[in-house]
Amino acid sequence: MHDPWHCLCDYETLAAARTGSGVLDGLTFVIKDNIHVAGHRTGCGNPDWLRTHPKATATASCVARTLAAGASLVGKTQCDELFFSLEGENAHYGTPINPAAPERIPGGSSSGSAVAVAGGLADFAIGTDAGGSVRIPAALCGLWGLRPTHGRMPSDGVVGLAPSLGTTGWFARDPQLLARVGTALLDPDPSPFVPRRLLIAQDAMALAEPALREAIAPAIARIAALFTSVRQVQAAPEGIAHWLTALRTVQGFEAWQTHGEWITRERPVLGEVIRQRFDWAKSITADAVPPARAIRAEVSARFHALLGDDALMLLPTVAAPAPKRGTSGAALDAFRGPTLQLAAWAGSSGVPQMTMPAGSVDGAPVGLSIIAPRGADLALLDWVAREMVAD
Repeated sequence: MHDPWHCLCDYETLAAARTGSGVLDGLTFVIKDNIHVAGHRTGCGNPDWLRTHPKATATASCVARTLAAGASLVGKTQCDELFFSLEGENAHYGTPINPAAPERIPGGSSSGSAVAVAGGLADFAIGTDAGGSVRIPAALCGLWGLRPTHGRMPSDGVVGLAPSLGTTGWFARDPQLLARVGTALLDPDPSPFVPRRLLIAQDAMALAEPALREAIAPAIARIAALFTSVRQVQAAPEGIAHWLTALRTVQGFEAWQTHGEWITRERPVLGEVIRQRFDWAKSITADAVPPARAIRAEVSARFHALLGDDALMLLPTVAAPAPKRGTSGAALDAFRGPTLQLAAWAGSSGVPQMTMPAGSVDGAPVGLSIIAPRGADLALLDWVAREMVAD
């Protein structure tokens, strides 16, 4: 396949025809390079990982379900090295080109998946999200994306970073297709959900740059007009940074538990930023984890109390438009810090979060997110597919 966006893995040709017929008949998809397909290698964004691991012996359930629903797999996509980043810039393979803003980063770690859909190389894509790796690239590439309820998607055949945080998610160019993919991938919701209340998270809005808040205001107003009960809330009275610190502690500890043995044994060549992150992850002691997990449990209880069984919540997906390619230092940190705080909401609580295109800042897309109660994934997808029909 011709790849003008530099988003596909080129270490081998990967394609798989549909195995059945269903809601995805005739569609094509790509998968992130941490998802197994039997008989093929998985690279995880690092040449040494690719070299030291055999071909997969089984296909991930998320791929098998998609093929059975009638879609055809047409490739694997580049990702951030071992999924420990949100920029989409890989020291070994380069940076996929963001079709919506070519001079800016695409976001990661599911960068190639987002770019392939935004660039029209596939109808939809599957990625993974532990700290924002579906939601952030979706927003920066002008796409619809879903991080499902944690634990809702089968994790077999997927190489992860932090098991208690990560989940498979997906991208599409419109909400109707996003919902069709959900129908193929997810079992029925455990209980009915009908949104009757809308919450707007003011503390999350405060993290976004003023220009971004202005850009997403019309989308917020459009959604608010669908409800008779709309309320501004402070979801994190103690401060969102408190949530992120806990999430990063758990993420770092689990990242080293997941990949530390391989890193120690194989001594792979890692990009400098990724090496520094794993050095930090190695330093996290086990006694730091229980207090961090207790904070996550408090966040989950907070969301349950706010959302109940009938509310949606709105918040910005990212705090600013995508930085320029090659941005580093303080300029990159100014994007990363508040954006990671926004991503920590669903990561900490396990609730499903959908991001939708909601305008642009300086010509670059930005996103608005909708959060639903745990387990209401299909109901959220169905509601958005009905209500967010283009004018």
